[in-house]
Amino acid sequence: MSRIPVIAAVTASILYIAGLLLGDLVRFDVVGVWLGTTVELSAVAVCVCAVLRTRLSQWQVVFGAAAVTVRAAGDVFYLAALDGQQALTDVSAADIAYCAFYPLMLGALAVSLRKLKGMTWPLLLDSLVGAMAAAAVMAMVLAPVLRAEVSGGTALGVVVIVIYPLLDLLLITAAGGLLASRGIDLGSRWLLLVAGLTLFAAADIAFALGMRDYAVGSMIDAGWILGLVGIALWLDGVTRTGTPLRRRDRGLPAATALMLSTGSAVAVLIIGCQVPIAPVAQILAALTLLLAAVPLLFRNRMLVTLATTDELTGLPNRRGLVQDLRGRLGRRRPGALFFLDLDRFKDVNDALGHEVGDALLVQVSERFAGALRQEDLLARLGGDEFAVFLDGLSREDALKVARRLEAKLTEPIRIGTAALTISVSIGIALTPENGTDITLLMRKADIAMFRAKSTRSGHHLYSSMDDDGGARKLRTLEELRTALVEGQFELHYQPKVHLADDAVTSVEALVRWNHPVLGQLPPTSFLPIAEEAGLMPQLSTLVLEAAVDQASRWHADGMAISVAVNLSGSCIQQYLPRQVLTLLEQHDLPPDCLMLEITEDMLMADPAHAAKILARLRTAGIQISIDDFGTGYSSLAYLRDLPADELKLDRSFITVMRTDPRASGLVGSIIVLAHSLDLRVVAEGVDNEETLMELRALGCDVAQGFHFAKPLPAAEVAPWITRHAPMSTALSAAG
Repeated sequence: MSRIPVIAAVTASILYIAGLLLGDLVRFDVVGVWLGTTVELSAVAVCVCAVLRTRLSQWQVVFGAAAVTVRAAGDVFYLAALDGQQALTDVSAADIAYCAFYPLMLGALAVSLRKLKGMTWPLLLDSLVGAMAAAAVMAMVLAPVLRAEVSGGTALGVVVIVIYPLLDLLLITAAGGLLASRGIDLGSRWLLLVAGLTLFAAADIAFALGMRDYAVGSMIDAGWILGLVGIALWLDGVTRTGTPLRRRDRGLPAATALMLSTGSAVAVLIIGCQVPIAPVAQILAALTLLLAAVPLLFRNRMLVTLATTDELTGLPNRRGLVQDLRGRLGRRRPGALFFLDLDRFKDVNDALGHEVGDALLVQVSERFAGALRQEDLLARLGGDEFAVFLDGLSREDALKVARRLEAKLTEPIRIGTAALTISVSIGIALTPENGTDITLLMRKADIAMFRAKSTRSGHHLYSSMDDDGGARKLRTLEELRTALVEGQFELHYQPKVHLADDAVTSVEALVRWNHPVLGQLPPTSFLPIAEEAGLMPQLSTLVLEAAVDQASRWHADGMAISVAVNLSGSCIQQYLPRQVLTLLEQHDLPPDCLMLEITEDMLMADPAHAAKILARLRTAGIQISIDDFGTGYSSLAYLRDLPADELKLDRSFITVMRTDPRASGLVGSIIVLAHSLDLRVVAEGVDNEETLMELRALGCDVAQGFHFAKPLPAAEVAPWITRHAPMSTALSAAG
């Protein structure tokens, strides 16, 4: 039922336009009076339904409906006052209703702007510049007609030529501001409003230019009547469920609107130099150009603010920090620069998504701000890094503030239904003790922060002893981050040989860093730094993806070989099973072709949590290996309960077996224990024939080491296995 007035208004509008186009074939009173009035009354009905639908709760609808109603009432009064004439020749009571239309519509637009909070001072100035430019053009076009009407002494001419076009201009300016408002998504329905107001303005200007020839039922009437229908349909649209106002990132390009306005003003001034035009048009054009400079100043200041402000938290960014530090360090007063880095923040992003990570950063920044004085400087450097500068504080005071900042994160941070606990590592550099140069001070604070993170001490005060090693580590860390982005890592594969038959059915993936300057680096030179800096999840993901991709290639080539990948303890998260299974599915690799190796000490950090994650992986068919067994402080109970397929003896036991009988006895005992728990035993670091023979005698299942092969590039694995096959058969026969 609520659609009937809308259908009636659209249908009546179509019939009305058709009647106007038919011209002499249709009687004047049928089109100009009855059909035109029907269209307007149907528009009023649409507005009444919209008001009733909102139960007077949306004031922009109330104001808009009142505007349409009074305008329609004015037209009805105008037609009633004609008394056989084609048009009225003077001001009438209808003009009171026509004038009332404008403040009511302006109220509807003002409520919309206020509700959406989209209007800003720069936008108001842009709108004002546009209005001034339009007024200059209007003044140039309508001034000759206005002079003629004023000299003729008709009040109607003055009202029509001056008041109505200016009020139209005011409404279009407000609607234009609404269209350009940043953060407002108007939707297609709102274009009906703009079209309606534009029709009104066109009709008023056309009427002003041809007022003496106007008659009811002309095409000018179509502008007013169809303008009312457009406004009514707009009101209907904004009140219906499913068409709410939405937010958007940006509005119409402000620079485009400003260019059009200034271009129009310049055109008026150029025309004024060639032919006589109204002085008021030239004055308005000149004012437009002057006002156009003001938004440019606002916009320049806004750009400076945006360039020095972090968009997420509203804090100063790195550029803003440097800019502020120049003034603070120039005072030569004691101070302290803090670099703060959130620990394992990437795990939050990976597990819960970037939206949760962003919300966490906002709350962290608020907590940090709560621990500081108003005059202290807090900035976000990017990612999970923050900076603080404290003016006029001693060494002891700076340490107190560091502890206060740490304490601010002891309470869990609630994001939706999740309660997150996160810690921070803080590096402190003092001024003037550690320097007054901004770059030097920031470098030293960064070195101290890295030391705090690597020692897990929470905070660290820079000292000269940190410089050499800290700078070297910091440089390596930056190069490591670059390597992750540029893909400077390569996997080598070391064969794992079954001692019962010398068959090779598995290889271990070992990462190498192809450093652009230092050449190929072994994992021992960079994995500890990656672990300290929280980069291991990212690096492990890269290694896992490359290993699975290579294993799928071997599998497609008919090589029945599995690949083992080392995982850091920081990777044992809830998302790991889903990540691994998705990867296997993408590469069409069976789960039993992948083995995940997790070190013993990492498992012992949280055995219950690790057991749940590994159980899900093992249930899916993925093999689990306990790496570096014997190096940690574990109990036999955890070994019994942990879901695993393989126990990997640390090379520190294997390399001394020839010279230490106790090591040999210990290895034998571990092998017996592992077999009793149905675990396969792997010995790594087998570098000679004597050790190999002893491991065979002790019942070890699998071995790897330089005695068989060093870690090989992927392209050399298949040829090595082919060459190894005859030797395997010979050795088996000899055994």
